Amino acid sequence: MVTLDILSDPICPWCYIGKAHLDTALAAHPDAPFTISWHPFQLNPDMPREGMDRRTYLETKFGGKAEAARVYARIEEQAQAAGLPIDFAAMKRTPNTLDAHRLIHWAEIEGRQSAIVSGLFSAYFAEGRDIGDAEVLADIADSAGMDAALVTRLLATDADLDAIRAREAHSRKAGVNAVPTFVVAGQYAVPGAQPPEVWDRIIAEISEKMSPSP
Repeated sequence: MVTLDILSDPICPWCYIGKAHLDTALAAHPDAPFTISWHPFQLNPDMPREGMDRRTYLETKFGGKAEAARVYARIEEQAQAAGLPIDFAAMKRTPNTLDAHRLIHWAEIEGRQSAIVSGLFSAYFAEGRDIGDAEVLADIADSAGMDAALVTRLLATDADLDAIRAREAHSRKAGVNAVPTFVVAGQYAVPGAQPPEVWDRIIAEISEKMSPSP
């Protein structure tokens, strides 16, 4: 098997779209030789722990309402093309995602990362829920078969906060400055929300290399 490391943030719309494209390719190639692992990367590392009003965040980040609307119109178009539900109107706050990344980290230990990542994306983009809120995260954990009470207790502590920050710092030091970033076999970086056709080619090339010689 080949490791596919994915650096992502659950409030990143291109990460949401990129995962959908990858999922489409994987559905078409059920024998794809990937072992997938999700890694933390915060779009907004300086975001207050309580998050902030989303409209204020967007207008500050993009330099005004008009530019924010232009950027997100393109994102909405791409999401619709990928068949993804997205409800920007329902999103009232932009959360700090440190705790969401802690949940993803704990999910890996239990082999439930894919379900948790999908749950986080769906909660934020399709339902407009605040995934910086401990109760929301516990509910997502419960839906993925994790122990919600344990997750609640862990979220009330500083468990693994330093580990998450250190992993992200390592990625930034290695040159990652945007997500999603996919790293194949620890060597080849595939940046951005690549369409399924790109993954089709990558999977085909890897499968060919792994096939025994005649």
